[in-house]
Amino acid sequence: MTVIILTACPPGLRGHLTQWLLEISAGVYVGHISTRVRDRLWARVVDMAGAGRALMVFQVRGEQRLSFLVHDHHWIPVDLDGVTLIRRPSGSSVNPALPAGWSKAAKRRRFGRRGRPT
Repeated sequence: MTVIILTACPPGLRGHLTQWLLEISAGVYVGHISTRVRDRLWARVVDMAGAGRALMVFQVRGEQRLSFLVHDHHWIPVDLDGVTLIRRPSGSSVNPALPAGWSKAAKRRRFGRRGRPT
């Protein structure tokens, strides 16, 4: 099984993917394709994505039985002792105004609406 998720990609790419995969939701494509087709399809996605982002999850042999490929995505797959994990950007790099590790709701509860401790 192969899953491709597109964000902000041109309509031509989306139309091309529907030749090989089913679009089950906006920008989400799934299907069973061979390794050769999958590799060529991913090369086409990278070529045609433009300023958009793409993520592909596919089945492989191994402990997790799946692997990831990303294109212009903030979340990056990282191999850690044979297990692939997704590294998210830290909170401070995404929004420098928020302290790292604090959600907006927790910050409001602690500091109130004006940003001062209550």
